[in-house]
Amino acid sequence: MPVTTLSSRDFRQNANRAQKAAENGPVFITERGEPTQVLLNIEEYRRLTSGRRNLAAALSMPGLTEVPLEHSELRGLPRTPDLS
Repeated sequence: MPVTTLSSRDFRQNANRAQKAAENGPVFITERGEPTQVLLNIEEYRRLTSGRRNLAAALSMPGLTEVPLEHSELRGLPRTPDLS
């Protein structure tokens, strides 16, 4: 998948070129050399946004229990809260 990069000035002057390039891959639009926007064709956008999950679904993914978690910042904290 080819990636095209255009300055914001080039994009404004030739939006048609950006649209044609987006048919084949993402078009990064830059300002002062830094990417600020990405132009995608509608199929790619739908593919990227179709699999959205909520937090509960993401945490219940198969194999998640095999991901090691760091607990170092919890050491030294009391196990029961002081509610006094």
